[in-house]
Amino acid sequence: MEDFIMPKNLPVTKVIVRAKLSFANIWEPKSINGSDPKYSVSCLIPKTDEKTIERVKKAIEAAKEEGKVKKWGGKIPANIKVPLRDGDIDRPDDESYAGHYFINANSKDAPQVVDRSVQPILDPMDVYSGCICNVSINFYPFNANGNRGVAAGLGNIQKVADGERLAGKATASSDFDAIDDEEDDDMPDYLS
Repeated sequence: MEDFIMPKNLPVTKVIVRAKLSFANIWEPKSINGSDPKYSVSCLIPKTDEKTIERVKKAIEAAKEEGKVKKWGGKIPANIKVPLRDGDIDRPDDESYAGHYFINANSKDAPQVVDRSVQPILDPMDVYSGCICNVSINFYPFNANGNRGVAAGLGNIQKVADGERLAGKATASSDFDAIDDEEDDDMPDYLS
């Protein structure tokens, strides 16, 4: 992957990450456990991408400082929830998450989805779980129902490259072999 250059005018709590998408519910909002429907994506960031991880950690710290003032009565609570998680620890049974950190970002509003030239992508088959994208994420503090922490708001998505689909089901090419015209002669009588 080529290096990604961060725009200079972003707020301190906003980061653009280059990531592999997983659980990409970016075309239709989805309700989870009866909650309000939201657009969401899990962004897989290789642990080797230390620059991006450092930017994410700085943005989370900035959101904590904001929360200290606006949400948590002047101090950062102990053991607050943060959105940057370790795939090797939190998703040990999913090989897609091995060697990655991940961030689950969501929004009530649909993200704009664009190509490398910042032109809208309209076909949902073009951006999918497994492709590589730049994703804008805004980190913000929350204090709801006794839960305190930093959440990740989903902004917009720019497709950078195709990748192996993480659909969780077999592809047609893995299920079937090509059929020669001569093989049609082997069809049972009741099917012809």
